[in-house]
Amino acid sequence: MAAASSPAAAITCRAAVAWAPGQALVMEEVEVAPPEAMEIRVKVVSTSICRSDVTQWQSTAQTDLFPRIFGHEASGVVESVGEGVTEFEVGDHVLTVFIGECMSCKHCVSGKSNMCQKLGLERRGVMHSDQKTRFSLRGKPVYHYCAVSSFSEYTVVHSGCAVKVGPTVPMDRICLLSCGVSAGLGAAWKVADISKGSSVVIFGLGTVGLSVAQGAKLRGASIIIGVDTNPEKQEKGKAFGVTDFINPEELNEPVQQVVKRLTNGGADYSFECVGDTGVVSTALQSCSDGWGLTVTLGVPKAKPEVSAHYALLLSGRTLKGSLFGGWRPKSDLPLLVDKYANKEIQVDDLVTHDLSFDDINKALELMLENKCLRCVIHMPQ
Repeated sequence: MAAASSPAAAITCRAAVAWAPGQALVMEEVEVAPPEAMEIRVKVVSTSICRSDVTQWQSTAQTDLFPRIFGHEASGVVESVGEGVTEFEVGDHVLTVFIGECMSCKHCVSGKSNMCQKLGLERRGVMHSDQKTRFSLRGKPVYHYCAVSSFSEYTVVHSGCAVKVGPTVPMDRICLLSCGVSAGLGAAWKVADISKGSSVVIFGLGTVGLSVAQGAKLRGASIIIGVDTNPEKQEKGKAFGVTDFINPEELNEPVQQVVKRLTNGGADYSFECVGDTGVVSTALQSCSDGWGLTVTLGVPKAKPEVSAHYALLLSGRTLKGSLFGGWRPKSDLPLLVDKYANKEIQVDDLVTHDLSFDDINKALELMLENKCLRCVIHMPQ
């Protein structure tokens, strides 16, 4: 523990830096500052590419937040700890999380929400604590993403945005639990609370949608319909519990009509996992009158407003949003890691590619071309 108590110095390491929206990432030597109070510096072991990394990298909405280091779905080892940190020690294995849990704000103490008021979703490219960056390049700041920035050999995160995991779980697979897989399972279990024998429709069978399907299957849903324009998702869906597959491009009628026929009037639960607000309306129309629940999980690339005919809600349907599946990172994530370790949930089959850090642009291309579920980037160790 001597290393932890002596003040840490800045580290120079490689990071994949985005210089402009949509431009290929450039390997740069960046300086990573020591952790400030209540922060930890992490040596990243594995990071997977999430669709929201790609969406934000391409987005022109915040061009002032470049150069920037993306990445948020990651696992690593604590390299040093800042003042006041008692929860972590040097050498601990951790998952990073894009929303934190301070344990003391109104939302954290409510037990009803994961919308931490101190460590919520960070959108300004800086650290929560002092609104500054911990990365610099040739003396100029490099912006963070979601206060994680795992496309770097080392990163600094708030101790409230990390979760300790056991030293034996495979780091190159549990990184998926720090976002996508947990988001899907939580939407099924925690947000929708799917009941046995129910009918479910899932729009978008990516990592999140397939995780919803897995959650529905484990809850005993009798019909699990997967909707996707990629015909290759039909076989993948089956492996995660999908019982019926619909490709909207092969239909000559609206998707919701087919769903209603398959479910005798509408699904009990529908999930929007595409990131398209138009699909939210379709999902709402696909669920049952009286009690149908639609959960939206996707992050839209365009048109953030949701529109739906008021009669859909008047007839008893509910529309609900879900961030990170409603899980509170510190309180709940260790339970999911245990489920993975006990082989109660599938994660490994969602990894379609394992690539080296030098191939990170190839991973982004695979995601853009819809040729992967999750690419795991292995950092040099």
